[in-house]
Amino acid sequence: MSRRSSPRPNALGSELPPISYVWETPIRRPRRPEWDIPDPAAPGRLTPAMRAKLERIVRRAPEVMVKITGRTKGVAHLKSHLAYITRNGELDAETEQGATMTGRAGLKDLQQRWEDDSVLDNRRRRDASLSINIILSMPAGTDAVAVKDSARAFAIETFGDKYDYIFVQHLDDKHPHVHLTVRSLSHDGKRLNPRKADLQAWRERFAGELRLRGIAAEATPRRTRGRVRKADRGAVLAMRKRKITPEVDRLARKEVLSEVRGGRAAKHPWNEQIKSRQDAIRRRYIDYAAELERSGVAEDRVLARQIRQFVNDMPAVETRRHALMNEIAELAQGRRHNVGQGVDADRRGHKRDDERTR
Repeated sequence: MSRRSSPRPNALGSELPPISYVWETPIRRPRRPEWDIPDPAAPGRLTPAMRAKLERIVRRAPEVMVKITGRTKGVAHLKSHLAYITRNGELDAETEQGATMTGRAGLKDLQQRWEDDSVLDNRRRRDASLSINIILSMPAGTDAVAVKDSARAFAIETFGDKYDYIFVQHLDDKHPHVHLTVRSLSHDGKRLNPRKADLQAWRERFAGELRLRGIAAEATPRRTRGRVRKADRGAVLAMRKRKITPEVDRLARKEVLSEVRGGRAAKHPWNEQIKSRQDAIRRRYIDYAAELERSGVAEDRVLARQIRQFVNDMPAVETRRHALMNEIAELAQGRRHNVGQGVDADRRGHKRDDERTR
């Protein structure tokens, strides 16, 4: 039986509805959102859902954060995590059944139930996780009640009929956020193993719940906003904060320095792919700005101007490698400048000595 071949990268734009190329994550989604469904009568035109998403993007609606912070591997680890998110039982927690867990006694009951279930799971590997820990967060100033209600709705929609979970809201930080801990083993014996596509779908779902409650929110990939560099891991950021050079930074600088000193430039095809995709994204924004301008509607012309300004304000396409090259170039220029100043100072000193001698 023949296998269906996957589309080639250069055919990606033709495989997707035109507008979705701007914000589409280039991997399969669990289900198709409304703004990714074209109008059957005019597949290349903006639908109301597409237009609404464009407006939120160019007007820079706050981006939601849905992040897996870790996994608990054993009973002791689970106990310490639950104690942390509930502040040792001081904060109320809510379960998938809507029950409120109050104090240490309720927390102990939940922990014991999850522990008993893990013991009965004969197929569980020794290093398998008991739970997956997730944070759902919004920028400072967002209504905390709306964030909690949205997190509850998100959890019910995503895990409610398959997985046990518990969530707690923290208000002691400027960013209102919810800690959601989901039991790894589902009711039908399958294990939760989220992928990149799942995380993006979760972000979109959480943003949608917030919008239903009157909170402007979006969940776009970073390339939608012209950013191509991945965020650094928390451990790397912590080391830099302590003035410690992480190994990943040291190796990257070593590789770039080797190329500079050797007078050769290694070929990195992915850099060209990144630039090509960014060019295509920005062209697509401009194409839709032009389409809106042709409509003759005043609101469309306003949105078209906002789109063009959004594209103009996008940062230059700079990968981590480009940033390191610029950093090395600036250091070299600074050293040459310091050397030049030292030579000038020596000359001035010699001139003063000659004048004193005369």
